[in-house]
Parts: sequence; C-alpha cells; structure tokens
Amino acid sequence: MKKLKVLLIFDSPYSVKRGYSFEEEFKDINWATEKFVLKALVANGHKVNLLGLYDDINLLFQEVKENKPDVIFNLVEVFNKKTHLDKNVVGVLELLGVPYTGASLTSIVICGNKALNKQILNFHKIKVPCFHTFYRSHRVWLPKRLKTPLIVKPLREEASRGISQASIVDCYDSLVERVKFIHNNMNRDAIVEEYIDGRELYVSVLGNKKISVLSFREMKFGELPEDEPRIATYKAKWDLDYRNKWGIKNVYAGRLSNGLIERISEICKRAYRALDMHSYARFDIRVNLDSKIFIIESNANPSLDIEDELGQSAERAGITYNKLIQVILELAFKRIN
Repeated sequence: MKKLKVLLIFDSPYSVKRGYSFEEEFKDINWATEKFVLKALVANGHKVNLLGLYDDINLLFQEVKENKPDVIFNLVEVFNKKTHLDKNVVGVLELLGVPYTGASLTSIVICGNKALNKQILNFHKIKVPCFHTFYRSHRVWLPKRLKTPLIVKPLREEASRGISQASIVDCYDSLVERVKFIHNNMNRDAIVEEYIDGRELYVSVLGNKKISVLSFREMKFGELPEDEPRIATYKAKWDLDYRNKWGIKNVYAGRLSNGLIERISEICKRAYRALDMHSYARFDIRVNLDSKIFIIESNANPSLDIEDELGQSAERAGITYNKLIQVILELAFKRIN
C-alpha cells in the first residue's frame, strides 16, 4: 500500500486546538494506546496528523476539509465525557465519506446494548447467558426463568464499569438493591444475566469478509478468596494493586480439551458475521465445566493497547504491532471500496 495521509483521532479530556502535539500527554501511561498507534503509523511510513476531540465535532469537519486525509484512524471512545457517544462520532465519519478504521455505526450500536447484542446472537443459535433487562422507572422483580446466582451490569457500558463483586446476587432483595444501584448511582438501565461459572477467555477476530481468529487469552483469577466469584470486575481489570494483591493475570490461554479451540473459533466467526462486525473485535466468553461455550460480551473497537488482548493475541500469531496497525489501516479501504 502507498504511503498515506492519516488523521489519527482520539478523545481528549479537555479542549485543545487543531495541531496540538499531545507531546506531554503521550508521556503518561494512560495515553499509551494513542502513543503506540502513532509510532506504528509513522514507522509504517505514513504522514500522521493528530486530532483530540473533547466536545467540539466541528474540529473534525475543519480538519477533513482543510487537510483532506486519505483515511481516518479512529480511537475515539468518549465524547463530551459520555461513553455512549462514541457511536455518534462514527456516524459523523460515515457522513464524511472518508475511509475510517474499526467498527461501523451499526456494530457499535448493537454491541453497545448488551440486551440487543444477546438477542441477535440468540436468534443465530449462539449461546449467551439467560438474561432480563430492567429499565429505569420500571418494576424490579425476579423472573422465574432466571436461575441464581445472577450478575447485574449496566446495560450500556464498557470496560467493566459498574461491575464489582457486589454485582453477583443470589436472592430477590440483593437483586433489587443492585439494580437500583445501577439505576440511581450510575443513571443507567440494567441487565441481569445468569452467572456462568467457568474459564474466562478473550478471543480476538481480525478481518472483513475474510476473517481470522487469533490466539486466545485468558484471565486467571489467582488467589481470590474461595467465597468470591471469579468475574472480571472493574478492579480485576484495571486496578494494578488489586491485581497484584490477588495474583490476577491475563495470559495466553492454557490447554483446552480436544476440539474446543475449533468450536470456540467457529462460534466467534459466526458471531462476528451475525453482528455485522468489521476490521477487528473481541469476544469475552465463558467455558463452563461441561465445555459449553457462552459469549458474555461482544466488543466492537476493543483496546489497541500493545499490552492488551488484541495486541498480545496478534503477536502470538506472528503479527507484529506495526503490522497489526497496518492491517487495520488497509481493512478500512477494503470495507469502503
């Protein structure tokens, strides 16, 4: 592929002018993804302009009009401090008509709503936990078809926000308490799912029409107390002190029983197509003691941090980080054209 003019867009926690370098910010570990994607694009020979978006979408219109990028590399996860507005930014990208990386508006909308996501997978006969949605201002009750223990999550949130050990409930009273916490404290609707006891695997998928399933990753829950369920809480994912205390690690998946790798790969391919996914995605799955496979979460535009699941899975498959970023860039053109 020829060398391209790439516009790298991402969310900024404050307003900045066009042309701002983010040199100081990229020294902070919290900006690692943006920094490493930039380095990879430059290493691949592309000319890159940066654009941090906070609450003014006009900056994007101005940048595209004046600099006419060949492609937009999209890392936006938040707009105006609202995580659910990531889809709106993608909607704008589709209106601009410039090739862009990552998931389409349709995929982000579907994956952003855990109930809608599961309904579609159910329709395609892909196993998901039995679930029920509780919307704000509606009565909370315990459906007979749900078997405890249950896990209560925000209906529209990512990165395990709102998930803690208190999210696991085993009776009506604790269910009501946790659902009300999601409604009142987070101002979100809630989804309640049956808790699937088993191994937690992360399966990354890459491609458009031709798709590849990369090496599996797994969360090992270390030495968590026996009376605490093994779930990927917000702290288990992001709190380094908590992870170190209990020996929680994300590693390449250990041995799986005969045929399980092939079954998981096929299920994730089917789910990728059913959800109309593009470019790259990640499925969080549970394999129970009977080797039944359940998709817990479907993630459009998962993290591209070099140390996160997709980057690590690609590396195990022999795809360097620079090559991964180049592949994602090329996939933007294959979808549009």
